[in-house]
Amino acid sequence: MNIRKIILIISVLLIFIIVGTSVKEREDLLNTGEIFLFRLAPVDPRSLIQGDFMSLRYQLTNDINAESIPSRGYIVFQADSFNVANIVRFQKEPEPLSENERIIKYYTHKRHISIGAESYFFQEGDAEIYERARFAGIKVAKNGESILFGLFDENYKKIEKN
Repeated sequence: MNIRKIILIISVLLIFIIVGTSVKEREDLLNTGEIFLFRLAPVDPRSLIQGDFMSLRYQLTNDINAESIPSRGYIVFQADSFNVANIVRFQKEPEPLSENERIIKYYTHKRHISIGAESYFFQEGDAEIYERARFAGIKVAKNGESILFGLFDENYKKIEKN
């Protein structure tokens, strides 16, 4: 076997390991993350739905000047009795936190604050079902990693296609 084949095999194995690890981390987050609802910011419905996905903006970050905070860090939030997240502050490091505070990672991009869940994909033709979304359901790990898992209506019920 020549050196090129060995390098190719090692490269392919390394890619499989990296992708597999990433998938496992996301699956673990889905299984163990705490569920919080993030209020969606009002958006013009004509620009909200574009094809087979919905662009999401969050009330939590809507009125914040992205230039006044670090480009990466953590949003510290508290949840109300319905598990709706309410911002407390931004901070660069994950600590310190009070007992009832949680964190979610953020980064700024072109004067916009992103928590990494800015699109919700659904089947073509299902746009009407998701127009009533008022909250994004996000599972959040203790380290601030997060994953979007669904949209919720004004009654805090997950929107699902019947």
